Amino acid sequence: MSLSPASKPVKINVDRSAGRLTIEWADGHRSEFDAETLRLLCPCAFCQGEAGRPGWLDTNPTLTSIQTQLADVRLIGAYALAPTWADGHDTGYYTFESLCENCPCAECTAVRRRPS
Repeated sequence: MSLSPASKPVKINVDRSAGRLTIEWADGHRSEFDAETLRLLCPCAFCQGEAGRPGWLDTNPTLTSIQTQLADVRLIGAYALAPTWADGHDTGYYTFESLCENCPCAECTAVRRRPS
C-alpha cells in the first residue's frame, strides 16, 4: 500500500491519560483526535456494519467513559493504528489515509463541508 505524501505520519503521540491521539504528517499538518471522536470513527465491521447491515454506531449510541478510554494503541505495519479500548474493543484498524481524511481540525472540517 502506497500512502500519499500528506498521509504519511512523521510523529505519533498517544496520551492515554488525556485521551488524545496526535499525528504530525509529512506535509507539516497536525491532527489531534480526542478519544470519543476516535471511537466514533472505528472502522470495524461491528461498529460500521457490513454486507448491507447497519453497525453499532448507526444506533447513535451514548458512549460510556470506559468505551472512550484508550488502553493501548499498536502500529499495524506501516499503514495503520489499532487502538485497544478499556472495554476490550480492539478490532478497528485505522489506516493513516482514513485518519488524515478525517482530521477533526477546523481547517480540514471546513474543507470537507465545502460543496464539491
